[in-house]
Amino acid sequence: MILAAGRGERMRPLTDNTPKPLLKVGGKPLIVWHLESLSKAGIKEVVINHAHLGEQIVNTLGNGQQWGMSIQYSAEKIALETAGGIAKALPLLGDETFLVVNGDIYTDLDFSGCQMRASTMQQQNKLAHLFLVDNPAQHAQGDFALNAGLVSAEGQSKLTFSGVGIYHPYLFASVEQGQPAKLAPILREAMVQHQVSGEYYCGEWHDIGTPERLSALDLQLRYAIK
Repeated sequence: MILAAGRGERMRPLTDNTPKPLLKVGGKPLIVWHLESLSKAGIKEVVINHAHLGEQIVNTLGNGQQWGMSIQYSAEKIALETAGGIAKALPLLGDETFLVVNGDIYTDLDFSGCQMRASTMQQQNKLAHLFLVDNPAQHAQGDFALNAGLVSAEGQSKLTFSGVGIYHPYLFASVEQGQPAKLAPILREAMVQHQVSGEYYCGEWHDIGTPERLSALDLQLRYAIK
């Protein structure tokens, strides 16, 4: 699943007429970079949620055929936050563990190993597996601590949640359908029960939270392409 329903308030005025995942870097919309990476990893079924200007996302991406995949859409009348959006999309996601990627990040993470991690999660009765990265300047305090493969809400040397995670549907059992719900509180509850595993990722990762960061990444990618 790719999360694409956010309003992108901090990206205004760019997002007044364009949904954030369709903003371009390196000549391609942010979300297309994800679709290409997922397709390369052999992932053939993708669910995308949308709210703000969502019809543009549907019209731009279509059914996913051009990437050799099938795309289904979960439309939200109002943005339901991360957990609320995932819970609404569960009928499309099925009963097995699934990968979720924030639509407003850029990363070169190889998604091909996620199937193996999902299998390990199920064997160990984990509800979530998070990819954590170094804290960017705008989020110096980090989110979660990582110790011996387990993620906890408290601890020294916190890392930042990348926006890439693998989840079991049961993680969202307490979320009321159609109601906004944040992901972090649900993850923290699971962490208390030692049900959240994780790993540190040291590769390319960018949180596209402002027009300035969008422009910087665009220049970086265009230079790399040349």
